[in-house]
Parts: sequence; structure tokens; C-alpha cells
Amino acid sequence: MVKGRQGERVRLYVRGTILGYKRSKSNQYPNTSLIQIEGVNTKEEVAWYAGLTVTVVLCVPSSSQTCLPDPWELG
Repeated sequence: MVKGRQGERVRLYVRGTILGYKRSKSNQYPNTSLIQIEGVNTKEEVAWYAGLTVTVVLCVPSSSQTCLPDPWELG
């Protein structure tokens, strides 16, 4: 926490799952990804996240079990 600040800590990330690309019956739009954000269920909650940048973090199983961000971001 910041020195002198009172209250709860603020989480700077939310877990989510990449579902795929936006698509219609015959077309697929690779510039737009569909993402399911944990704990977001209504259109009012989705409005806050609209337009924010998404960072992909992959956890690779190893002896140290580290999670590193990928060199690209989904915008």
C-alpha cells in the first residue's frame, strides 16, 4: 500500500478467458477478440471494461512455476 493511505488494496488485474474472434455466420474478424471476464455478467459491468487493453499472461509449467507476460498485447 502507499505510505499514508488508508483503506483496501486495489487489484490492478482481472482474470479472463479468450473465447475466440468476433464472427458472424460466414465471416470472422481477427482484429476483434471475444473475452469472458470473471465476475462480469451484465451490460452495465461490461461498459467499464470496454476499450481497455488486455495483456496475455502465460504460465509455463517448470520447476520455478513462473508466469511471464507475452511480448504482445491484445487491444
